[in-house]
Amino acid sequence: MGTTPAWALALIYWLHMLATIVWIGGLAAVVLLILPAARNSLPASDFAAFLEKVQRRLDPAGWLSLVVLLGTGLFQMSSSPNYEGFLAIDNRWAIAILVKHLFFIGMVAVSAYLTWGLLPALRRNALLRAKGGSSDETDQLTRREIWLLRANFTLGVIILGLTALARVS
Repeated sequence: MGTTPAWALALIYWLHMLATIVWIGGLAAVVLLILPAARNSLPASDFAAFLEKVQRRLDPAGWLSLVVLLGTGLFQMSSSPNYEGFLAIDNRWAIAILVKHLFFIGMVAVSAYLTWGLLPALRRNALLRAKGGSSDETDQLTRREIWLLRANFTLGVIILGLTALARVS
């Protein structure tokens, strides 16, 4: 742990856990609670609009959490006695951390596509429907969004498992 004061390291750990709770907790709430309830109680056209509004609210918290996770995670990694340098993969901890980071990159990619690819497509489609266009694409886009949210949640759960594996290594 070197020269890092204990209070600073504790603050970094706390911020990292808080960001994890916000990001993975938000995904868990959406995937496990909100989507099933909304799907069973809203008509398909209202469900798509509702899902877009939920995603718009979730995105800023998710991206802020991502930035916090990245910064605090790098700090924690460099403070770890198991860290032996960039791409020094010679123990179980380093392997778990490497795989964790690969899954993290996957989560970032899925989140980026949701934010800057799929949501704009849903908004364009909603504008076309408002002008009398077809809603066939909306159903397909909504199914894709649900699938990607579930995939992101699953990646997050795997990342938590890899973190636990690294902690016991």
